[in-house]
Amino acid sequence: MPIVAQSTETTDWVSRFADEVIEESERRAPGKPVVVASGLSPSGPIHLGNLREVMTPHLVADEVRRRGHQVRHLISWDDYDRYRKVPAGVPGVDESWAEHIGKPLTSVPAPAGSEHPNWAEHFKAAMVASLAELGVEFDGISQTRQYTSGVYREQILHAMRHRGDIDAILAQYRTKPKAGAKKQQKPADEAELEAAEGSGAAGEDDGSSGSAGYFPYKPYCGNCEKDLTTVTSYDDDSTELTYTCTACAFSETVRLSEFNRGKLVWKVDWPMRWAYEGVIFEPSGVDHSSPGSSFQVGGQIVGIFDGKQPIGPMYAFVGISGMAKMSSSKGGVPTPGDALQIMEPQLLRWLYARRRPNQSFKIAFDQEIQRLYDEWDKLAGKVADGSALPGDVAAYTRAVGTAAGELPKTSRPLPYRTLASVADITAGHQDQALRILSELDPADPLGSLDEARPRYDKAEAWINTHVPADQRTIVRAEPDTDLLKSLDEASLRSLRLLLDGLAEHWSLDGLTHLVYGVPKVQAGFSADATPKELPPEIKTAQRTFFALLYHLLVGRDTGPRLPTLLLAVGQERVRTLLGA
Repeated sequence: MPIVAQSTETTDWVSRFADEVIEESERRAPGKPVVVASGLSPSGPIHLGNLREVMTPHLVADEVRRRGHQVRHLISWDDYDRYRKVPAGVPGVDESWAEHIGKPLTSVPAPAGSEHPNWAEHFKAAMVASLAELGVEFDGISQTRQYTSGVYREQILHAMRHRGDIDAILAQYRTKPKAGAKKQQKPADEAELEAAEGSGAAGEDDGSSGSAGYFPYKPYCGNCEKDLTTVTSYDDDSTELTYTCTACAFSETVRLSEFNRGKLVWKVDWPMRWAYEGVIFEPSGVDHSSPGSSFQVGGQIVGIFDGKQPIGPMYAFVGISGMAKMSSSKGGVPTPGDALQIMEPQLLRWLYARRRPNQSFKIAFDQEIQRLYDEWDKLAGKVADGSALPGDVAAYTRAVGTAAGELPKTSRPLPYRTLASVADITAGHQDQALRILSELDPADPLGSLDEARPRYDKAEAWINTHVPADQRTIVRAEPDTDLLKSLDEASLRSLRLLLDGLAEHWSLDGLTHLVYGVPKVQAGFSADATPKELPPEIKTAQRTFFALLYHLLVGRDTGPRLPTLLLAVGQERVRTLLGA
């Protein structure tokens, strides 16, 4: 299915950025692959907000590939960043991990029970698996490997030679203390615990804290491995650098031209990498785009490395239905892997593709997921019959596949809410689930549960992990005889009308027609009468009838959609519970 390229922001933001990226790449690096970039810090669970850092350049890179250009999508794993704090709610982690604060993420032990060698690899692995399922093609770059192997040595020495220029740029944005105010000194570890999380976050030491002057480089201590160090002297000619560690009082002198145990401070590190990799496009979060933030300052510092700042949008936050803004340090934040347990990759891709980067949106883990799936299936139908708008076609096409081909999909995409209801009612009994699903459309019955997978498995996972136990559906074992005896003649007649029509209407569409039609017939109208032909009180009668059925079948006022519930219970048991 071809992409309908649109240049207007309201129809297809991806194509608009692809136009700009191709043009800019040909201006800066003609004949070379287009380079787009993302940066992820495996400091804890990499959540769905972080995924926007990847999906925005991925979608643009994929559009550029569709147009026949070579593209590199770099994901810089910021695994050489310092371990800032112990994230809350991480299994296998307790407060004893606080002793590692200040070490590189790759020097911190993985959570207890992990099969991975260190903290960074543990959280990186989950994200890599999710990106594979989402069809995201990328080149991963470990910053631990880059720094410790000496790849950036010349860039580090260059930054040290130009530290005065860098300091002058940063000084424009540093907060100046009020006259007469005394600067309160805090222990280094306490100060870092207060620092905001994430690469380049507020509170990051920019290298200006030492009394010997400004240095854009932080060594990791040769004794305790922490970055709670201060450079006390540096000689440009010999590259001899002396530092002391405030955590363990260790001190040593090294030759920076031979030393690979440290890194540039974040506000220098990021623009250095733009220049080194030749990045053309990289988005930034709203927290990186305010005056004096990493992205803004980096736009000036990158010139010191003879580079240019990438083009790219500011992207807004991603939320979760019923939750506040996501934060890795607060724990319990949903990850891409969590989302992919309950939704197909196509739906998750679509949520990121259909909104412009500067638009915030929410991902549903509650009942809203059923409405999202209805919307997605409706769009699929419009694309199939040619009635979808061009921008919607573009977002849909980007969701279902990439330049490399379509993602694996469910061969019989039955409604998600129906599958969830069946999974709820059958409680894991797959033979019962297949029986019900095969009766949805007698003219084209489902032959195997595999035809409904993986969507069925996603819906079942949602029921099992996100629907509270008190909201699960338990069908009555015996009829509610007291309720049946108390019914008036009108209620009993409505049940007789339903029971009389069960055999003839035993399909999803047939039962839908039947349960909505009973109150119409009782009121003297045709079962086929449309809402426009009916008085308002018919809706009230329908709600009353539905509530009666729910009470008799599951003992509650509400439950799964009645047609699905009736199919799940089965004709004979329905007749028994309704007092036939």
